[in-house]
Amino acid sequence: MNVLFIEDDMIESMKLQRAISKFQSKHKIIEAKNGEEALDILHSGHLPDIILLDLNMPRMSGTEFLSIIKKDDRFKYLPTIILTTSENRVDLLKCFEIGIAGYIIKPLKYEDYESKLKKVFDYWEISELIKG
Repeated sequence: MNVLFIEDDMIESMKLQRAISKFQSKHKIIEAKNGEEALDILHSGHLPDIILLDLNMPRMSGTEFLSIIKKDDRFKYLPTIILTTSENRVDLLKCFEIGIAGYIIKPLKYEDYESKLKKVFDYWEISELIKG
């Protein structure tokens, strides 16, 4: 599976890489540090199977990025999963209103983080949208 991971925190990036290295299936992770960089990647023709998106980023917030891609016919069906520390219900509802596939709060314990990511990857590996 090809994954676009949009995250500005290097520690979070290392955490994700560490977690997926333990999964049986191999995944290609393309990283972007912010929404602008992610849009450049998408416009270059590198369409991922899923997008993992942080909400709190410099230059362009996750919700701004989400609003842009969901208005674009080329990108609006890309499954986008929010991966954030925000437990703000307003953020959650706004993201679902725009059109996300899931909202995951990053747990503090690494083992819980790894477990949540494993479930996300397992689900999207069997999704018919990805297979098609």
